[in-house]
Amino acid sequence: MVADGENATGVKLFQTGQHEAAMHHFQKALAQDPTSADAYYNLGATVHQAGKQGNDSEQFERAEALYNQCLDHHSDHSECYRGLAVLLVETGRSDRAFALLKNWVIRRPESSNARIELARLYDEFGDKDSARRQLEYALLITPRNERLLTAMGHIRESSGDYDQAIMNYQRALAINPHQSQLIQHVASLRGRINASSPLGQGGTRMVQEPWSPRY
Repeated sequence: MVADGENATGVKLFQTGQHEAAMHHFQKALAQDPTSADAYYNLGATVHQAGKQGNDSEQFERAEALYNQCLDHHSDHSECYRGLAVLLVETGRSDRAFALLKNWVIRRPESSNARIELARLYDEFGDKDSARRQLEYALLITPRNERLLTAMGHIRESSGDYDQAIMNYQRALAINPHQSQLIQHVASLRGRINASSPLGQGGTRMVQEPWSPRY
């Protein structure tokens, strides 16, 4: 309970840009519970951010070690896999990032989160077909998963398949209707589809929005 409180305080401080103070609370959380995967992740993410701000290789190495300690204590910690994959890409080791996430999928083929993170990485490297295949397989296992449906909608939208994207987003909203950003995005997407056609019957060219759904 004490470790959870220290983690929560650290997260609030991190969100307001007080990174040094946040680190202090994450370290206190680890002192209270040395097995806390969330504390390892939170401290790793904070150190990672400090490394990016100062382009500090030592901080990157420390963050990588903390991410790995997180995974030692929670082998399916999605945020930690994502943070570590991002760090590996940022430090010129994209092959290691793909290997990390592919191995997670091999170890946990039924995990939606594992396939979502691998799909995200494929998407960021422009391989939308591979990203879509990962999500399609995961949807066969868990068809009512809002993160998977939002992710598939994003892939469809970025590939120009706007009608299918809206269908995926609507299915995600049917599962969880309390997603205000996604609701606004669907409305905006519909508006851009109509605006791209002279008669409002749909079209093939649209200007992309800067925001894309998080999944």
